[in-house]
Formats: sequence, structure tokens, C-alpha cells
Amino acid sequence: MESKETISGFYLRNVSMERVDTVTAPGMGHFNVFSRESCALISPYSRRDYYKISLIIGKGKLHYADKWISVDRPALLFSNPVVPYSWETDDEDQKGWFCLFTDQFLQNGIRLGNLQDSQLFKIGGTPVFFVNEEQQKTISDLFIKMMAEIKTEYMHKYDMLRACLHLLIHETMKMQPAESFEPYQNASQRVASLFMELLERQFPIDSPEVFLKLKTPNDYAQSLSIHVNSLNRAVKEITGKTTSQQIASRIIQEANALLRHTDWNISEIAYGLGFEEPAYFTNFFKKQTGLAPNAVRTEIV
Repeated sequence: MESKETISGFYLRNVSMERVDTVTAPGMGHFNVFSRESCALISPYSRRDYYKISLIIGKGKLHYADKWISVDRPALLFSNPVVPYSWETDDEDQKGWFCLFTDQFLQNGIRLGNLQDSQLFKIGGTPVFFVNEEQQKTISDLFIKMMAEIKTEYMHKYDMLRACLHLLIHETMKMQPAESFEPYQNASQRVASLFMELLERQFPIDSPEVFLKLKTPNDYAQSLSIHVNSLNRAVKEITGKTTSQQIASRIIQEANALLRHTDWNISEIAYGLGFEEPAYFTNFFKKQTGLAPNAVRTEIV
């Protein structure tokens, strides 16, 4: 699985798409809107650190951790920073529009906390909405308006863009979400593989100031946008070990590497590996290996 894509990473991946300085005041966020005709035919499976709304006119497949859906007619797609996905086109005739924005951009008006609890953005929700001809025209007109407005010199254009974005969200909230998601035939294998890739991407810990972000099975389940029970079942079925055992094993592997190949003290290693107190790390390490961390260092001196 690809690492989390930032706004800057999006523009590096899509060099033909112009980045605009959407706001001048610090902390106000980012917004931009594009035609889908310049999109890549395949997007990597990853999380993004921004929100994205797409009107997809063209055929393709959306892939999530444990399910997928065929998009065979015009559809709206909502993506957010906590749900990884990928897009794969079935033909090269791709049309429509998309906008991307950060949470700061919508800090006024609709609250993102409320949006994340809605079917549009929440974990486990349904982020795909097939649209009829009338709905497609309404949504298209909003995107066309945003495409035109972002090019103007009007001093309040970002207020207008925010208003269009709010209207787009409200129009979608009146729609019925898609119900035609399909599970993968090898769902356990796919989920376990994505988990192991995500686990491995937490390492190595390169600096005492870089802390392990995902520490529990629930952390990984949320990152993959699946229920923790589904994750535990898949990992156990495919690897023969529990999710907690896999995480513990990889932390011990990293701890050994840090003890043997760095001059970090025990406290720095403990905090880097996500432990709140060095004593917790010492107890964990001794329980898993039968040795105290200092004993490993003594062995190699």
C-alpha cells in the first residue's frame, strides 16, 4: 500500500495540474478543482490527507480494503483522509470533474465533524452515489461554476467556492447511496496483505523524535477502514498469528535493531516505539524475549 499522499504529493503525481494559491491567510486550507479528463487511468491504493469529491463520467472500479464496486454509470465519489482506496478505469473515455480540499477550508459553515458522521465521509459508510440525468446536470453545473470562479480575480471568490462546495455536499445528502458493493473472493488474503504492508511501513524508526503512530489492532483497522474483528479474523486465518502477535513481533524486531545499532538510550527507544513509559517497554520486551533491553546491549559490548 502506498504511503499517505499529501496535497504536495498529489501535485507531484499530477504534474499537468496547476496548483493555485487558494488562500493567503495562514491556516485557511487548500481548495482546487479540475477536469477528470487529465486524470491517470489508475490511481494508487493509498490514503490521502485531503478530502476529494469526484463526479465520475466513465466506467471503472473502485477498490477498498475488503470490497469493490463497479462504476458503470455517472456517479459521485466522496473520499476522505481516513479511508484508503484506488481507482481503476475500464476504458479511456473518462470525463467529469473533481475538487480536493482540506478540512481547514470548510472550517466555517458545515462542520467536518458532522460530515465524518454522515454517509458521505464516515468510516464504514457508503461514499458512492449513482446519479440520474437531472442530478448529473445539477452537479455538473456546480463543478462548472467552480471551474470558472477559481480563475477569476474576485476578492471573495473563495467564499463563493466554499458556498458551491457546501451546496454540492447538501445536494448529495439528499441522494441514496449505492448498494452494489461486492466482497473480494479472497478478502482475507487481501486484508491480511494490506495489514502486513501497512505494518511494515511504520518502520524503521529513524529518529527518537519520530514516534510509532499505529500501535494497536484497532489503529490498523481504522486505517484500513474495516472493523477490527474482520481484521483479526483475516490476519489469523492467513498468518496463523493474531493481529496483536504480528504487531508485537515487528516491534520486538525493531527494538532489537535499535538496541544493537544505535546509541539511543532505553527511554528514547521506548518513546519511539510508542510506549508511554520506559518501564512499559522494558516489561513488554522482557515478556516477549525473556531478556531485559539492557541485557541485549550487554551482549554486544
